[in-house]
Amino acid sequence: MRHLVMAVVAAVTIGSVAAPAPAAAAVTTIAINGTVAGRTFDGVGAISGGGGNSRLLIDYPEPQRTQILDYLFKPDYGAAVQLLKLEIGGDGNSTDGSEPSHQHVRGDVNCDAGYEFWLGEQAVARNPDLKLVALPWTAPGWIGGGNFWSSDMIDYDISWLNCAKRHGLTISYLGGWNERGHDSTWYKNLRTGLDNAGYGSVRIVGDDSGWGMADEFAADLALKNAVGVLGNHYVCGYLSQADSCSTTGNARGSGKPLWASEFGSQDDNAGVVPYIRTVNRGYLDAEITGYLNWPLIAAITPNLPYATVGLMDAGSPWSGAYRVGRNLWANAHYAQFTKPGWRYLNSSASGYLGGNRANGSYVSLKSTNNSDYSTIYETSGSTAAQTVNVTVSGGLSTGTVHVWSTDMGSPDTADWFVRQADVTPSGGSYTLTLQPNRIYTVTTTTGQAKGTAAGPAPHGLALPYTDDFDGYAVRKLPRYTEDMQGSFETRACSAGRSGICLQQVTPQRPINWQDDSDAFTLFGDAGWTNYTVGLDVNMQQAGTVTLLGRANTQNRPQNRQAAYQLRVNNNGGWAIVKHTTGNTDTTLASGTRAALGLNSWHNLKLGFSGSQITASIDNTTLGTANDFSYGSGQAGVGVVGYQTDQFDNLSVTPNTGPVLSTLRGVQSGRCVDVPGAAQTNGTQVALWDCNGGSNQNFTLTDAKQLQVYGAKCLDVDGASTTDGAKVQIWDCNRGANQQWNVNPDGTVVGVGSGKCLDATAQGTANGTRLEIWTCNGGDNQKWVR
Repeated sequence: MRHLVMAVVAAVTIGSVAAPAPAAAAVTTIAINGTVAGRTFDGVGAISGGGGNSRLLIDYPEPQRTQILDYLFKPDYGAAVQLLKLEIGGDGNSTDGSEPSHQHVRGDVNCDAGYEFWLGEQAVARNPDLKLVALPWTAPGWIGGGNFWSSDMIDYDISWLNCAKRHGLTISYLGGWNERGHDSTWYKNLRTGLDNAGYGSVRIVGDDSGWGMADEFAADLALKNAVGVLGNHYVCGYLSQADSCSTTGNARGSGKPLWASEFGSQDDNAGVVPYIRTVNRGYLDAEITGYLNWPLIAAITPNLPYATVGLMDAGSPWSGAYRVGRNLWANAHYAQFTKPGWRYLNSSASGYLGGNRANGSYVSLKSTNNSDYSTIYETSGSTAAQTVNVTVSGGLSTGTVHVWSTDMGSPDTADWFVRQADVTPSGGSYTLTLQPNRIYTVTTTTGQAKGTAAGPAPHGLALPYTDDFDGYAVRKLPRYTEDMQGSFETRACSAGRSGICLQQVTPQRPINWQDDSDAFTLFGDAGWTNYTVGLDVNMQQAGTVTLLGRANTQNRPQNRQAAYQLRVNNNGGWAIVKHTTGNTDTTLASGTRAALGLNSWHNLKLGFSGSQITASIDNTTLGTANDFSYGSGQAGVGVVGYQTDQFDNLSVTPNTGPVLSTLRGVQSGRCVDVPGAAQTNGTQVALWDCNGGSNQNFTLTDAKQLQVYGAKCLDVDGASTTDGAKVQIWDCNRGANQQWNVNPDGTVVGVGSGKCLDATAQGTANGTRLEIWTCNGGDNQKWVR
């Protein structure tokens, strides 16, 4: 009998959780008996939607787009997603953007709307066994006169399913309304509608809000028969460490599969512990058999919420850069070693190590061939090596088992999803030694592999940038656009102009999932600093258009988009406005010019050079303002309300002014940040998700200073030259401790100290403090401007 022994390393805790003290030197006896079968496994996967979080993936260049899709869907390569939930778009923002409807107005069906059908095609092409799930978060305003729970919505869902069929997609599961409870009569009518339309095989998931629907089954057999799966969200806690999970007696006794139909919402690296705990402990505590992480990928720009949340992130299509997170490999520990239809194994084949949650957990599943099996262990929270003594019986294979592991605390990608030495049982028994803070999969199956593709380093989208929209077919999304509310599509130009224009095509307020806002779209790079954005505008109804610049951090909901705006109405009134993440406005300049009128074309421009902001119409300056609250950000365009105005000839041209740039860590993917946007001398800088904020934009001066806010400098505390001295902001004074050499190899070296800007202890999490340290070539000392 061989023993699997791995080098002991110090445990690394990701996050914090109140949990029982770990048992010392735990030994667990495990009997994996193939005859003690529990519920049927439905799969692990993720959600594209809720919303806009996959938007930029379709704009990625090759080969990076194929690499990302392979990491997500290709069997025996990466995540190998088994369940994929697609949003049924409704023109309203459902977290990180507005997913376009396939039917903006009643009867006008466009089966090529958006990118969700494309994504489904890509997923199924790589894995034909993948199961597709569909769910709406929002709906067009014409639905039911504003009533979601209406026959209109059933017809709308069925028309979406018809579109999916046209794309060769089979939808296996359909939900009601994300996190908005349920109308029992509507669910029964949905079942009838699906059956009558030829979709009798589509199973309804109810109700993506709680387990309450199960409480009605005893008194409403028709409802029980209508619903195929009971789904609930964050069954192990929202933004928690998922120490324990829960369901109800009525749900468990319903005879329905129970799903964690949404979990996650955590960083693609730092969220790995709650990820693996959810998919293990969800079954142990609540008999959950299907799991959908939100979201699949963060293919959004870094100024939006949740920009690093998912299995991986890819917010820079112009550079092709992407990051594969530890969460992806947590999913792989299940999906590369199991398949939907396998059976969970109960009794001691699944449980808590040493009978103590703090030691970790394990779950065993057997194949439909009744011979192969896999056991997934997680030792998060443990502080010492543990031993498991395993005996296999009940018709399961007693042959060699293969072992794969992920070190959840290591920042080194080489420590994630690693093939270890095989173990050969003796008489059906074997022993393993499990190290702390790991995921292990032990399996009799073969063929698994770890993808090796890597994206290039990120870089900004170069200026000038232009788009006349004539290169697109109608009803498409122009590249690098991110609709925040409403829907902006290419359409034939009107008002005497030929060719293709961009048009806001949502004619009324949608049935929203989160708060309403004006319709607007963002485009381009959140790192743009000094530029002029120009756009031709054709106002088709009375109202106001908005041209956005330096569109910076967005808080939820989408009306909390920090940006400067030029607002112009059809009567000629104009204003330069600063809009904040608190949804407040400050008018910086305003006035009136000759009326623009309707159905005529005019050119609007909004320019930035340092703190100076200039607005013009038809090449005549309207006014200027002086403000430097936002040093960088995207451009954008919108309307106040839901007018169906048109836009053409986008141009973003560079201006002179201080050259601002972020410093993004090569190892962490996060930016040098002044915490809380503080301007107090002595504030130590730290890592934080890149968001384009003024507290992340540094100007490299001719005096080798890295200035922030125009008056503060990156400074080594007390002019120290000692390893570990903190790096802070301070009033600029031209001291050597405020001078830095920004080198081609990515290092930023203090002139006074000769030491490198360093992320403490190779930390990668938000809030990791920065210091100076002897230069050693580590990626925690390399930065991309």
